Amino acid sequence: MSKKYLLGLLTLALAGSVSLSAQAQEKKTVGQTIDQTANKVGHKTAEVAVKGSAKVADKTYKGKMAPDGTNVYIDGNNRKYYVNKKGTKVYLKTAEIKDKPAHH
Repeated sequence: MSKKYLLGLLTLALAGSVSLSAQAQEKKTVGQTIDQTANKVGHKTAEVAVKGSAKVADKTYKGKMAPDGTNVYIDGNNRKYYVNKKGTKVYLKTAEIKDKPAHH
């Protein structure tokens, strides 16, 4: 009888530990989701801020676009750049700048 009792307790303990580890993994996933969302929001905020300052401080290269299809800006040193999704200025070589398609 005691072997059955011990076996039952062992089974109960294993089931409990499995459910606890599953809950711990859920919490990690939620934390990771929050971190990923915070990173996305931070990148978007940086992108908008840099693009806003570029429109004020630098000229927009009319009729041209970056490899990703966004605007090309010209800084005070006549260097051409675009702002990527993380809000970083990416300087371009002349060959990388494309003509914008004409809208009819």
